[in-house]
Amino acid sequence: MTRLLTTFGNVGLLRPAPGTWGSLAGLFLGMVILRYGGFPILVLSTVAITVVGFWAVGIELADRPGEDPGEIVIDEVAGQWLCLLFPAAAFWMRDFDGWLPWPAWLAAFLFFRLFDVLKPGPIGVVDRRGDAPGVMLDDLLAGLIGGVATLAAAALFHVVLMR
Repeated sequence: MTRLLTTFGNVGLLRPAPGTWGSLAGLFLGMVILRYGGFPILVLSTVAITVVGFWAVGIELADRPGEDPGEIVIDEVAGQWLCLLFPAAAFWMRDFDGWLPWPAWLAAFLFFRLFDVLKPGPIGVVDRRGDAPGVMLDDLLAGLIGGVATLAAAALFHVVLMR
């Protein structure tokens, strides 16, 4: 059961780039949750998948310290949903109801993947912990920084470039 959870229904077994497939699956499902459940449900879903992720990854890697297998993608899903919360919150606060506009979700996806792959600064530090919580934490940090970058890019475009 934990293997099915950590591979996000076996999405993590797709090749090449299982992390990207996991992020795409997470993005798609996050968009569906946001559209049909709304922002508060995406927040609850993000908290739930994060808690389940820490638990399941901890079990899967209990006897494999220092490993971060590529097929484990529940961390990408949690990080992608966290990143998606930033533009979703901005639209929710403006009473926007509908599919998140394409530049917002695309920016959230690209910024999350950029920070998850490059692992700059604190993301790399957390990634090098070599333990099960580190597997989840680096992607959550990438999601957090990616979400801030998404809002910064939106502000730059709408406030500065559209003047």
